[in-house]
Amino acid sequence: MITPLDSTVKGVMEFTWPMIIICTLIISSLRIADILKNKKEVVFYREILMLFFMIYVLCLFQIVTFEDSYLGSYDTHFNLVPLKEILRYSFGSRLFFKNVVGNLVMFMPYGFFASYFTKMDNKYYALSLIAFASVTIETTQLAIGRVFDIDDIILNIIGGMIGYLIYRLLSKIGDSLPKVFLNQWVLNVLSLILIVILVGYLWVVII
Repeated sequence: MITPLDSTVKGVMEFTWPMIIICTLIISSLRIADILKNKKEVVFYREILMLFFMIYVLCLFQIVTFEDSYLGSYDTHFNLVPLKEILRYSFGSRLFFKNVVGNLVMFMPYGFFASYFTKMDNKYYALSLIAFASVTIETTQLAIGRVFDIDDIILNIIGGMIGYLIYRLLSKIGDSLPKVFLNQWVLNVLSLILIVILVGYLWVVII
């Protein structure tokens, strides 16, 4: 059974799959060439995280700059009233999942990756980075003829902070685990399992 969330994921994947394939192949080929030429050590789970981050940023760029371009009048390019747009959608409806849940989920990876790569343990620093990224996106959207929506910023920040909290939770769990579970091979296997699960989910949703 396809849920509204599955439908939203399917819509995003149908729009971004060419970007994902191109980015994966080009970035991977460059990285493999760099590893072979310079004889660098390969840590699989780190390579996967970096690849996911680069693909995520590029897909985020594609989604926020090219999807559903707004063609209304200039006066309606702004929404500066908090919760105005969020409360327009019926809870559980397709538009609720697309515009509310979608904006939350869209920024969760950013909060996680920003925290992981900077080893951030301060929620205020995380909040600043997430807010800066969201405001930058909304301002750019306005410049290219789309809507500047304060609700999008609110949802992006909440989603980004959820990603930050996931990073902090995983860090605390990792600190409490025996070192054998943090072995490079264990993390590599877990990364591979997560990839299989993710690809399997996307396959079921799209097909």
